[in-house]
Amino acid sequence: MHTVRVEDIVVANHALKDVVEKTPLQKNKGLSERYGCNVYLKREDLQIVRSFKIRGAYHFMRNLSTMERERGVVCASAGNHAQGVAYSCNHLQIKGTIFMPATTPRQKISQVKLFGGSYVEVVLIGDTFDDSFAEAMKYCIQEDRTFVHPFDDPLVVAGQGTVGLEIMNDLEEPADFVFMSIGGGGLAAGVGTYVKGISPNTQIIGVEPAGAASMQAALEQNDVVTLDEIDKFVDGAAVKQVGQLTMSICQELLDDIVLVPEGKVCTTILELYNSNAIVVEPAGALSIAALDYYRDQIAGKNVVCVISGGNNDIDRMQEIKERSLLHEGLKHYFVINFPQRAGALREFMEKVLGPHDDITRFEYTKKNNKENGPALVGIEMKCKDDYQPLVSRMKQHGIRYVEITHDPYLFNLLI
Repeated sequence: MHTVRVEDIVVANHALKDVVEKTPLQKNKGLSERYGCNVYLKREDLQIVRSFKIRGAYHFMRNLSTMERERGVVCASAGNHAQGVAYSCNHLQIKGTIFMPATTPRQKISQVKLFGGSYVEVVLIGDTFDDSFAEAMKYCIQEDRTFVHPFDDPLVVAGQGTVGLEIMNDLEEPADFVFMSIGGGGLAAGVGTYVKGISPNTQIIGVEPAGAASMQAALEQNDVVTLDEIDKFVDGAAVKQVGQLTMSICQELLDDIVLVPEGKVCTTILELYNSNAIVVEPAGALSIAALDYYRDQIAGKNVVCVISGGNNDIDRMQEIKERSLLHEGLKHYFVINFPQRAGALREFMEKVLGPHDDITRFEYTKKNNKENGPALVGIEMKCKDDYQPLVSRMKQHGIRYVEITHDPYLFNLLI
């Protein structure tokens, strides 16, 4: 098994210096005050393709032989790696075929075509990264092309490690903590290698979405495992199986893995936008969302959060807001059986709803005989403490209800 050394990352940095942006490391006043420490944001969302992925892709492709370049390359990606490969294809004049899940946001597909120009062809196939990956591998063998792995390759890991080199060069004192997202593990393996090589006492904290914790599962089993089901929401980090190489490096270098619920990721995206006008994609928000879980340990320390990417599709903002409200306990969905008498609905509005409660959704679940059928009701609150009094008033007025907010089956069926 190849491994990656600090020297490999220094070589990669030299190879990349005229192609990638050296992204800023910015001290964030609001987050620093909130956590009582120095929080620095490594802004890979400002990278040339709006994510760190170009580093590994370009470094790998730059090292191809003349024959490999002539045959062309293939990759599979949910978006950011695809953009990195597309940009590199155009820059190095190498033909590329890029497999992406059919569920990929439109904005990412357009960006891939924009960066790749006439050098790339996009193939949309499957529902997840893993589906596209399987098809890409098949095609690669059939056509005798070189596969550009999104994370499990020493050259790719060394390229991603240049993020760590830039962080260490820009800090006056070494970081006490570096937080970064984990999808397949390339970023954590690369940054971890460089940072631990230069500053062994710096703690490297990987952050995974709770619904796709494939690195945590691998480290627990001491081997890569394939998760049966994942929540695809944090698309830049929703991977069923991490890499063999990245797992072996992370096993040595990671001090901890934090799992962040998808709803909390959404709250962080909205806060970053509202407070700092920073547009991050879900995976890019993971490192900052994890700070709450480390509040005590990071007090008074130097903390770096890698914002891994900013490719967020504006069409998703409604879903992001909804998931945030549900996570924060500010929105609840009920199926309510209203009493069969005139004025029952008006009574509900006047006597059951609190002064700051809003009905954001109301529909009868039966198309015929609506008056006798239950209704789906979505209620939004100003404060999560208003929930218990609302439920008490429903009971007090004899209203029969089922809350479906925390019932995944009913929620997905009805909402």
